[in-house]
Amino acid sequence: MAEASVRLRYLFISNGHGEDWISAAIVARLPKWIEAEAYPMIGAGNAYANVCRIVGPRASPASEGWRNVKGSLRRDTATGGLRTVPPALSFLRKMRGKYDRVVVVGDMVGVLACTGTGHRDLIYLDVYKTGAARLYSSPERWAIKRACATVFCRSDNLARTLEHIGVDARCAGNIMMDTIPSGDYDARARRTKSNAVTLLPGSRALTAESFALQVDGLRTLPPDLRPDIFLAVAGSINVDDLAKKTRLRCTSMLSAESGDLGELSDGTLTIHMAKGSAMGNLLAASDWYYHRPAPQRCRHWGWANPPSPWSIPRPPLALYR
Repeated sequence: MAEASVRLRYLFISNGHGEDWISAAIVARLPKWIEAEAYPMIGAGNAYANVCRIVGPRASPASEGWRNVKGSLRRDTATGGLRTVPPALSFLRKMRGKYDRVVVVGDMVGVLACTGTGHRDLIYLDVYKTGAARLYSSPERWAIKRACATVFCRSDNLARTLEHIGVDARCAGNIMMDTIPSGDYDARARRTKSNAVTLLPGSRALTAESFALQVDGLRTLPPDLRPDIFLAVAGSINVDDLAKKTRLRCTSMLSAESGDLGELSDGTLTIHMAKGSAMGNLLAASDWYYHRPAPQRCRHWGWANPPSPWSIPRPPLALYR
């Protein structure tokens, strides 16, 4: 298609660190005749750095938008989370009619906020609901029908529930699997053993705890059975906190690679660290993926037969191949 004489303006709304990365990866692939701006509703929106301009107010709730932890909504409310709502809604009202298209990436938070501020004809990329345990409620279906022009769902049954009420809904699979970033980091050159594992402890407040559980699990393996270990570090995570939580020492022997964050080691266990922007490099060089979610969620990520969770005495941390 020839470049349009007038560039179209798109606003991408995302509401979480992972959602920011997915949205930023899509923005980076847009044709030049689309000028995109991003409104990350939660956090600094670091994923959009060097990708597009960031607009709108910042919100930093205690939960960082993660509702899978019991009591997260109560903690957000107690720490002033409700004060972040009026600025967000005010901004969205002011932006009504300013863009040729508004794209929401994430869960229903962005859709509901847009619905209440008069936005219509949204493109909604639902990267949250799997179609298994999480289905659209009646209020959610009402909001989607009212505000969305097209919805991309993670499963066929989710799309069908929206088609039945007259929404243009399509199954796009798991979009996050198509937007895993790659960067400047040679993981394969660091391989010395027959197997390798990439640790994905997350990007929120409980990341250090999740990482400590993963390290405890790896320490149960005999030294001769331990794989090469890589760690994808999200931009919001302090490496010193990870070292303290796991009793590992952080080395500053960095290479010239922009994605290199050094190593964590105690002399017997060594973990190679890279920025989250190089996650694709780590996954491509690894045989296993060690993550927080349960295996049934991993199936929706694209693995048909994930192995059973590694048995450790805390909430399950699953190992995936």
